[in-house]
Amino acid sequence: MANKKPGTETNIFRQPVELLQKLITFDTTNPPGNEAECIKYIDKLLKQAGIKTTLLARDPNRPNLIARLKGQGSAPPLLLYGHVDVVGVQGQDWLHPPFEGKIEDGFLWGRGALDMKSGIAMMLCAFLRAAAKSIYLPGDVVLCIVSDEEALGKFGARYLVENHGEHFTGVRYALGEFGGFTFYIKGKKFYLVQVAEKQVCHIKAEIQGPPGHGAFVLRGGAMAKLGRALQMLDENYLPVHIIPIVRTMFETFAKELPFPKGFFMRRLLNHRFTDKILNKLGESGRAFAPLFHNMINATVVRGGSKFNVIPSQVEFEMDVRLLPGFSPEDIKKELRLLLGTGIAFDVLSYQPGSGKPDLGLFPTLAEILQEADPKGIPVPILITAATDARYFSKLGIQTYGFTPMQLPQDMNFLSLMHGANERIPVDSLGFGTEAILQALQRFHQ
Repeated sequence: MANKKPGTETNIFRQPVELLQKLITFDTTNPPGNEAECIKYIDKLLKQAGIKTTLLARDPNRPNLIARLKGQGSAPPLLLYGHVDVVGVQGQDWLHPPFEGKIEDGFLWGRGALDMKSGIAMMLCAFLRAAAKSIYLPGDVVLCIVSDEEALGKFGARYLVENHGEHFTGVRYALGEFGGFTFYIKGKKFYLVQVAEKQVCHIKAEIQGPPGHGAFVLRGGAMAKLGRALQMLDENYLPVHIIPIVRTMFETFAKELPFPKGFFMRRLLNHRFTDKILNKLGESGRAFAPLFHNMINATVVRGGSKFNVIPSQVEFEMDVRLLPGFSPEDIKKELRLLLGTGIAFDVLSYQPGSGKPDLGLFPTLAEILQEADPKGIPVPILITAATDARYFSKLGIQTYGFTPMQLPQDMNFLSLMHGANERIPVDSLGFGTEAILQALQRFHQ
């Protein structure tokens, strides 16, 4: 496919491929973000279509955009939202420039091609097509384009929820990232739709021990205790938990897969065998493990001030990802069971998720995907990372990850999303746009 120059078509909003090319050319690497020019471009497209917009910003260089299409009033408003900021490309070796939006070998290449300027292109095209064609909409459709998702959202979704929540009054369901993409197991095609995500928690551990001179023998000091604690975290999982949404996921996989794969999927749901099977599954097991455990990774270590003084205190910080329904106090208990007593834990921050997912809209989204691709099997999933869904959940809004993409069987979505050579099949953009447009028309909850 020949590479087109982005942004030259009169009706670019009707063409998600060209729109995504244009969005990728805005370098919105976060930090610093600098999303303003990209948001202004989207704002211009909406205004050219006669749609009123609202820009809200904590920082003028990092605005957020809200627009609304009026519906018939037979359903509550439906929210579409996504972010235009992207992660950096430093130290990565790209085959094509990451901010050029080049089309090569049937793929559109560039930072944000998956996460998540492609989703923005799909949503924006669906939104504008609905307006241009006066498509029947059961309820209002609210489009929200935000900054700063890749760095905690204090300029984006978090800012909007905490300061401008009135724009989302009455919204029960939202379509956002990340989901609707194909995932293959033994040649079987599944469409994974996010309905829940893990919670983010930041914990500091403090370890005490006897001080001493570096020239003398000292056993069992704070440094030694630190080493043992880090080794325990490296070699062990926290206890197994099988929450309802994960059970639904793996029961669906098991039902559709032949022996022995289906058998092992079912066995994962038995506490006695979960970790044994995860260990046998190798790389797949490491990918699945966070679905069954509260996860902890030590990320920062501090201790000592002088090379010849054995410190009496050291500390380390942990990135903790909690399963829905668990609290920081639950994690402290699990850590004490693993690491023993003598370590003090301090919760530095905690961002709770939405809790039990509301699956009321899932049957509609599943029907749309199955009509578009009868060979695909929609599955509601828990994702092990966190998105802006955690902020909108504070307003009682259930997010569905629904930016549908048909990906090749050998394409590793997760490794490309923040990695080098991020790209999306060109044909996926039309597929996803049509699916979102169908969702706007069929939403009736």
